[in-house]
Amino acid sequence: MHEGKCRVKDLDSYLNDHLAGSVAALELIAHCAHLCKGIPLGAFFSEMEAQIATDQDTLRDLMTRLSIEESKVLQAGAWAGEKLGRALLAMAGNEPGGLGPLLALEGLIMGIVGKGLLWRALAAANLPKLEMFDFEKLRRRVAEQIKRAQAEQVQSARRALVDAGLWRGDS
Repeated sequence: MHEGKCRVKDLDSYLNDHLAGSVAALELIAHCAHLCKGIPLGAFFSEMEAQIATDQDTLRDLMTRLSIEESKVLQAGAWAGEKLGRALLAMAGNEPGGLGPLLALEGLIMGIVGKGLLWRALAAANLPKLEMFDFEKLRRRVAEQIKRAQAEQVQSARRALVDAGLWRGDS
């Protein structure tokens, strides 16, 4: 295959995989925001939900620009997979100080890292129809999301893994 020519089938698959991941992420984040409503972790999940929805819209705009159709099959699979994941998190403990939110945060961090890799790959591909997308700005946004999610993950780990009576602070 010609090296400079866009491999449409591969690009379609790659972008639809990321879109499906964002569908699952938004489902899980909305669930976590509901479970943690009224506490700082709930506010964090709500803020992340809004940011990731915006990022998902950017991905959809990008796909439209490239004339790539959304795969409803992949999105349905991601939705179903999230429901299974939600059940597993519930078994770990859904309460705000439990293991479930810690695992959800770690999954969220992995998804955000994947999104950063997506933006980096698209910047490197330098596709002509995508010149209006500021991938560097999108990557900076990812870095900030990771920083915030990691801070929440540390706090969640402290709540979930350490007996409150034994915890002595930030050492």
